[in-house]
Amino acid sequence: MIRTVLFAILLIIPIAEIAVFLTVGSIIGVLPTLLIIVLTAILGAALLKRQGLSAFAKLQEDVRAGRVPTAAIGETITVAIAGMLLLTPGFITDTIGFLLFVPSVRSWLWKQISGSVQIHSAGGTTGGMGPGGGPRRTGGPPPVIDLESSEVRPDPTTPWREEQR
Repeated sequence: MIRTVLFAILLIIPIAEIAVFLTVGSIIGVLPTLLIIVLTAILGAALLKRQGLSAFAKLQEDVRAGRVPTAAIGETITVAIAGMLLLTPGFITDTIGFLLFVPSVRSWLWKQISGSVQIHSAGGTTGGMGPGGGPRRTGGPPPVIDLESSEVRPDPTTPWREEQR
């Protein structure tokens, strides 16, 4: 089901964008159409930088306060998608991208999909950060760290090896 929907979106959107390009280009001309596309990309990059930094700051604030940053994660992802849509040439993608930069639209969208999104914390940890920036442990089994290692011998033919003294 998801593959079919994704395939349809990836097929329909480019065809629709071409149709809109041709229509707009025939009405206002080729150069103004291209200028609009370039200007929306520049504006999208500026909006992405400003709102992306703001969304990321909210995400960090929630993490520092020990809260699960579900809304901040949703907002950060939505702003990133909006920026990608604005950087993609096309009037349809630009319209959707600009709409996603509107906070009330992002909020409405997040409310629509938040019921199907679940964020789970790892067992044995609580919110907040412990020493060294890792999660604070509250009991339970210790974490398992699985590593493999092998000895690396220096290449005697390399010109970058340190001379023996």
